[in-house]
Amino acid sequence: MRVPDPSAALAAAAAVLQAPIGGMLEPLSQAVSEFLPHQALAMLTGDCARHPMKAYGEAVLTEQITSAELARVGGTVEVGRPWLGDAYLAGGLIPALAVASRPAGTSGALLVVVTAGENEPTAAVLDLMQKLWDLVTLHLPHRAVNLPPADLSGNRLAAGERARAIAELTSAHAATLQALLSTLRSRRLDDAAARRNATDLAVSALIELRAAAELDSSLSEEQVGPAFDRLAGKLAPLTRYGEVSLEVAGPRDRDRVLPGDIANAAQALVQNTVVTMLGYKGLTRIRVTWEASGSELRLEVRDDGPGVLTADALPLRRLTELATAVGGTLSLDAVPGWGTTVTAVLPLVPPAPRLQDEALAALKPRELEVLERLARGLRNRQIAEELMISEHTVKFHVANILDKLGVGTRTEAAALAHSYA
Repeated sequence: MRVPDPSAALAAAAAVLQAPIGGMLEPLSQAVSEFLPHQALAMLTGDCARHPMKAYGEAVLTEQITSAELARVGGTVEVGRPWLGDAYLAGGLIPALAVASRPAGTSGALLVVVTAGENEPTAAVLDLMQKLWDLVTLHLPHRAVNLPPADLSGNRLAAGERARAIAELTSAHAATLQALLSTLRSRRLDDAAARRNATDLAVSALIELRAAAELDSSLSEEQVGPAFDRLAGKLAPLTRYGEVSLEVAGPRDRDRVLPGDIANAAQALVQNTVVTMLGYKGLTRIRVTWEASGSELRLEVRDDGPGVLTADALPLRRLTELATAVGGTLSLDAVPGWGTTVTAVLPLVPPAPRLQDEALAALKPRELEVLERLARGLRNRQIAEELMISEHTVKFHVANILDKLGVGTRTEAAALAHSYA
């Protein structure tokens, strides 16, 4: 394996930092191949909501590597200390080099290199790859927040979907753990019965998890009655052997159709709220109600506990994020000594797109490229040079952009693009 050349390392850094965020692995691969033969590169970062995983190299590998596999590798790599060994990637064990970096103010990023050749990378190569990745990662947050308007739109949608998915999975995990603890702590069950019930709960949770992995629920619809019945079935184990009484009141219009994402979010909201309330001492009753009317689904969870839950508590912030991710709202009414009421209102029809969203969606790809450069403050001549078109064509695109966005000046168009971030 060749000894790294400092000039090659600097060339690699320059090539990567100049490339668009979605295409940074290609120049990185070309640059490091001089001193690190490899078959593929893959990265995982928490600073890009739309595409947290990227890969480049041989298709037989890049098309099979998953974010879950990268996350598993990341769990064995220390920040700042290169890792070399056999990693489970693309469905099998293959030799790889992994480096992780987490500059202040970032979520960090992992780079995995599927190595090639018989010789292992030298200590100098490992050190160079770590320092190069540290430099790239330091620049990632700036790249992530300075995207073209079209990418910003996709990132916003992806971030909302991610918040919804994380909240739902967190809710399901917390509910299962709460049900297991309730069973194991119950004074009404002997050891054998407690183990048997705990096993049943764990098996049911695994079956539900596997079923969820096979179902694209966000594209489905469900009647509100069956959706509520499924929720009631999930809630029952939480208090079956405890001291708290759970009351559930289903919707009157059981045939009303819910979008799949709203049904899942509603179940997660109620389930997570009940789990949160059960964490406080002194309550004897929890009441859950659902009601679908007009264009909204109203959820209410009320207890008779200490009433000390606050809006800035972490569980409430997560619930608020979940409600917001599907276009809903969440409110808290807690009175010390009298109990707590959590109310969520979710839309049954998709919210109308913002005028800004519609306007940007109407722009053609070339117009979006021109708008992105307007937002950076470039003049017509500079835009023409970057896009390799004539100034006359740039003026034509600018006129179309102003017309479609409903603004009168370049400054207003640039401000609109910036406000979209």
